[in-house]
Amino acid sequence: MTTRTAVILLSDFLWQLPVLILLLPFHHNSADAAVGGTWELLMSDIGISAMHMQLLNNDRVVMFDRTDFGASNIALPNGKCRNNSNDLALIVDCTAHSVEFDVTTNSVRPLMVQTNVWCSSGSAMSDGSLVQTGGFNDGVNVVRVFKPCITGKRSTCDWQEMGNGLIQSRWYATNHMLPDGRQIIIGGRAAFNYEFYPKTTSTNNVFSLPFLEQTNDPMEENNLYPFVFLNVDGNLFIFANDRAILFDYMMNTVVKTYPQIPGGDPRNYPSTGSAVLLPLKNLQEQTIQAEFLVCGGTPRGSYLKATTGDFLGALNTCGRITITDPDPQWTMETMPLARTMGDMIILPNGNVLILNGAAAGAAGWELGRDPVLCPVIYRPDNPLDSRFEVQNPNTIPRMYHSTAVLLRDGRVLVGGSNPNEFYNFTGVLFPTELNLEAFSPSYLDSESANLRPQIISPASRHKFKYGQRVNIQFTVSGLLNRDLIKVTMVAPGFNTHSFTMNQRMLVFSSGAVRLIGKFVYQVSFVFPKSGKLAPPGYYMLFVVHQDIPSEGIWVRIH
Repeated sequence: MTTRTAVILLSDFLWQLPVLILLLPFHHNSADAAVGGTWELLMSDIGISAMHMQLLNNDRVVMFDRTDFGASNIALPNGKCRNNSNDLALIVDCTAHSVEFDVTTNSVRPLMVQTNVWCSSGSAMSDGSLVQTGGFNDGVNVVRVFKPCITGKRSTCDWQEMGNGLIQSRWYATNHMLPDGRQIIIGGRAAFNYEFYPKTTSTNNVFSLPFLEQTNDPMEENNLYPFVFLNVDGNLFIFANDRAILFDYMMNTVVKTYPQIPGGDPRNYPSTGSAVLLPLKNLQEQTIQAEFLVCGGTPRGSYLKATTGDFLGALNTCGRITITDPDPQWTMETMPLARTMGDMIILPNGNVLILNGAAAGAAGWELGRDPVLCPVIYRPDNPLDSRFEVQNPNTIPRMYHSTAVLLRDGRVLVGGSNPNEFYNFTGVLFPTELNLEAFSPSYLDSESANLRPQIISPASRHKFKYGQRVNIQFTVSGLLNRDLIKVTMVAPGFNTHSFTMNQRMLVFSSGAVRLIGKFVYQVSFVFPKSGKLAPPGYYMLFVVHQDIPSEGIWVRIH
């Protein structure tokens, strides 16, 4: 809210004084001045440590861990056991290594995954199914599918393993949805190439990507889990180690080579910064701007030094670049807290939450030190020197193998953290965490309730076509500022190892907001005309008023 708007509202509605004061910009750049957000423990033991997470369109989150460390803390149902002669720990294992968390009931259900999903990748397909690829040992070539449970048939919903659906072994790879509804799977350890899923006659092959070999450090391999985003022109922006390209995956050609990030320090695993494509705006314009933001990581050489007990301090910088500019240049910013192994989650109002991780060391078994307990909000539209705001701290260190995903109610689900090779709860610096928490940003505070929109139409899970005009009806119990309404749409991402694959936000120009009933308003906008802006699939749609989002609804675009 601008100061001018606040003055107008204060003069006309003095009774709203406490709320309006809270809404004025208030920025801090030190951990001692944390200003917002609350933490809630949801479950103390879900049975596994959540190394991977994906929110599905039935408001359930699929989570899984590696399968080869021995028994977990949750049994498989109905006397089931996993019998796998390739397992490195237990041939017969009657415990689960994947669970389904129900956001609505705050409960978990054990799932059966047969092959090893350790350090794998994935993305939700256009029909809402999670397609998950690769892993370790007997899982490196496997494709697995989890279809969202149908109401009333929850107990029968489980993983389906498709055998060797990948041509190349994939361990630490990255997946992304494409405009035609396929997934592209890029990289992985000793995999300097890419392939597609599902396969077609023309794409039943692997395709060389020399950029991955050029950015590979033989000693530290700090280009694993490359940061991949679909650009607005349909090409892929790929960032690995300290460099980036714009890549035409159809023609297998590099369209543009970007400048090296200043400082030249690595940002990908095991240096492990995190990255987002900032919200896409002005979607009806001829030229749409796309910006990439990468934050944190470690100085070059940190991984090898950490293995010898020398834990270097993490990076405290973010790099931001407009990838659609003819002559793109990096802008560097300083975070209030240095961080490696952090997660970056786009919130419904377009701000970015940075949480989890450590202030020293690197990713790997027991290689991180000094947990960073305070999240930070990054406000991309603020002036350069006032974008960061430190939030209230957590009490649970979230180190290596932590995860976080945005929920439809605006909270951020946080879990995982197991920097130990096995499940160790005592006698280690950072015990294995089997709990789940939720972080509620300050927009969920009760003081903002009368400014929070509530969507009443359309119903959740409605289907829309590309280019279709959409009418959203919503209520606001307090005073509505029509100039501060926007509609946002977020693709739920697959989160692991500090990167949320396929995470994407679109911000729609709403035009006029009309009053159509008592406290009932309607806002209209037009969906994108092609999958280059929004690949087909399910998205969470929010109405945002004065940076306060409604609870989202699921929409499917096709």
